[in-house]
Amino acid sequence: MIRRIGHALLLLLLLLAGPLVASGTALAQTTGTAPAGDQATAAPGPVVRLAVGDVLQVVLPGEDSFANTVQIDREGRIELPEVGPVAVAGLTLREAREQVRGILSQRFRDLSRFNLLLRERKLLITVGGYVRTPGPVELPRGANVQQAITSAGGLQPGAQLDRMQVRRDGRTITFDYKRYLDTGDSSLLPTLRTLDEVFVPVSPLTGNVEVPFDSAALNRQGDAGTDAPSIRVFGEVNAAGTFAWKEGMTVMDALMRAGGVSRFAGTEQVRIIAGNEPKLFNLKTFLDTGDQRLNPRIAGGTTIFVPVLTEEVKVGPRVVYMMGEVQRAGAYEVRQGTGFFDILANAGGPTRFAETRQVRIIRADGKTIDFFDLGGFIEKGGGRPPEIRPGDAVFIPEKTQGEQTAAWLRVPTTRAVRVMGAVRQPGRFEWSDEMSLLDLLAQAGGPNERADTSAVQILPGDRASPVRFDLQKFLEQGGRFAALPVIRGGYTITVPEQLSAPNDTRGTWLRQEAERSIYVMGSVGAPGRYAFDAKLSFLDILSAANGPTTAADLQNIRITHRGEGRDRVSRVNLANYFETGDDLLMPRIRPGDVIYVPDRNRNWLETPASNVVRVLGAVGKPGRYPITEGMTILDLLAEAGGTGGTALDTRIVVVNLSCCANEARTFDLQKFARTGDFAMLPVVRPGDTVYVPSTAQSEWRIFFEGFRDVISLLSVVALLKVL
Repeated sequence: MIRRIGHALLLLLLLLAGPLVASGTALAQTTGTAPAGDQATAAPGPVVRLAVGDVLQVVLPGEDSFANTVQIDREGRIELPEVGPVAVAGLTLREAREQVRGILSQRFRDLSRFNLLLRERKLLITVGGYVRTPGPVELPRGANVQQAITSAGGLQPGAQLDRMQVRRDGRTITFDYKRYLDTGDSSLLPTLRTLDEVFVPVSPLTGNVEVPFDSAALNRQGDAGTDAPSIRVFGEVNAAGTFAWKEGMTVMDALMRAGGVSRFAGTEQVRIIAGNEPKLFNLKTFLDTGDQRLNPRIAGGTTIFVPVLTEEVKVGPRVVYMMGEVQRAGAYEVRQGTGFFDILANAGGPTRFAETRQVRIIRADGKTIDFFDLGGFIEKGGGRPPEIRPGDAVFIPEKTQGEQTAAWLRVPTTRAVRVMGAVRQPGRFEWSDEMSLLDLLAQAGGPNERADTSAVQILPGDRASPVRFDLQKFLEQGGRFAALPVIRGGYTITVPEQLSAPNDTRGTWLRQEAERSIYVMGSVGAPGRYAFDAKLSFLDILSAANGPTTAADLQNIRITHRGEGRDRVSRVNLANYFETGDDLLMPRIRPGDVIYVPDRNRNWLETPASNVVRVLGAVGKPGRYPITEGMTILDLLAEAGGTGGTALDTRIVVVNLSCCANEARTFDLQKFARTGDFAMLPVVRPGDTVYVPSTAQSEWRIFFEGFRDVISLLSVVALLKVL
């Protein structure tokens, strides 16, 4: 009975142990190592140590925070929930499992089903240099350099393929990536390890400044690096540069790599410099014969130069030289009767850039130069072309190209006119006798909006005094073109600029000529210096100065006329003009005149005594008052505030000083008031004096004051007698 019970228990233990054995077998398959309980019976294998980038799985049933995998970071640690970083890099999986178990035991009680599994092995690589997206990349274990570069976005145009680097633990491994791409030999690439840095250098042909990549231009410059063996090809080739040397390269290979020779190449004199020994290579003979022995191989560092084709200089007693802008410049033999057009036709005629109006014939003596206007000859017809003799040289210059400095330097001073000032395109322009001043200004773009065309200045080349021309008047009124000033080569034309404001700054109005200026001073809105035109009048100039101010004395405006032999001053009564509208009252002004508008409230000493009337005595405001035509003594008394309460207005005295003899008359204001007889009013002129005495100065008042004094004295004497 006891034996049966023992067998039953043994069978039950075997049934329970079955799943545990299966679980251990599965763990061993996942991690590549035997379970902890089967180490003694597991097959021996290489010891696997954890590295940066490996992905681990912490198995801890019942804890959801451990459901995700963790990766060993660049510091060799994994980050565990509720524990923090744990260093595991460099440990075997079993050592890492025990280390993690020991740390987790401080936080968790039940670790019976804990396990640490290795899920995936990865490489953490840094890719830098000339790639599209440099930075850290994550690759599967066993990935190569090409996969690392692809993960970084690929190479940028201009990367140097034969000098790539892998940097590891302070060491640098250089490899030829271009050769790997050519052969596909993966053994040329270094094996990557985690934490390696792949660096892609830039080609030295890209220069030191970042510019948009031009593969065609870069290819023309060559493809050689700075350290690798290379060859240099230059001269009359289509793409000179420095090129990478390859084993077995021949001279023809190098020339074809440089795009072949140009049509000007001297193919019989190709020079090959290898070391210190130059050799000649006859490309023409090789192409004619096809003999490969004439096509030698070259070594790295060789220099190949293709010279320009030189022809034999043609000289002789019957040679004429065609130069400049012709289709086929060169030396041509002439026979008797050969003319200018025969030579020009043999040279292919002028090009479209030729300046046919300035054909130069340099005679055989070298001292005489004749000019021929081919364009004018063709347009007008008739005449005779220049005679061409053996030894002469015919030069057709190039047409000037706008404002380029190299273009206008080709025009001699005697054939150019300078246009300056307020034009849209000032510069130096070629001149032809068929042109006029209007043609030249049109060539310069015409006057701009600030130009003063009424005073165009023309400075001849043989003297310093300029000639003035009123272009504005010519354009407005018209006229004969013969009236336009004559222009010759070497002249200078200046179009002055109008001032934006007459009194803005001293530097501005000083640019205006005094001979064309009117000076406006005194009580005006904007006194200053104004440009004068013959069409302007006195009111135009006064309006340009913003008109008189409210304090201006319009009746006494003065104009100083200058430049008439002797200076004179005229007066303008602008107030009278406003009342009558008579244009005959307006003065005529000329350049250089001075207009002065005085102030009504100016110092009375500024006005001469001969121009005012003095009002004295018992008036409201004694003083000096200006008098104009039509004013009477009543106007003066009213201007002076009228007579006072003590005024003796029956004895007003008027002293006339403006006549030939001085005289004084009296005026009875009271009698005038009773009768209204204007004939009683005395004549008052500038320089006279009007005196209004007071009642204290009358004879009756003097008698009454004396009589009162006598009565007072008698009263005192009588009082003394009584006492």
